[in-house]
Amino acid sequence: MVKFKLKTGDNVKVITGEHKGSEGVIQRIDKEKQRVIVEGVNLVSKHQKPSANNPQGGIVEKEAPIHISNVALIDPKSSEATRVRIEMRDGKKVRVAVKSNEEI
Repeated sequence: MVKFKLKTGDNVKVITGEHKGSEGVIQRIDKEKQRVIVEGVNLVSKHQKPSANNPQGGIVEKEAPIHISNVALIDPKSSEATRVRIEMRDGKKVRVAVKSNEEI
């Protein structure tokens, strides 16, 4: 299994594909398929049958997964997309933004 440098709750930017330039927060990560679901990005229309939770049914807008290679973390300092590096600081592994060298 591949290790990812992104985590749930990270603020990311889509760097390629149909939704290039869109920003959002990671809601879920599927490690087996190497995909992430980003809030408000890659919305698809899904038809739902009426159920107890949704008695009306109808068409619902829902986020679809995007490949993890198509998103990049947003640098907390400059608000631009950046790569992530793992460093040892004070005996702990921490994630560091490559552009600003700032801890995430």
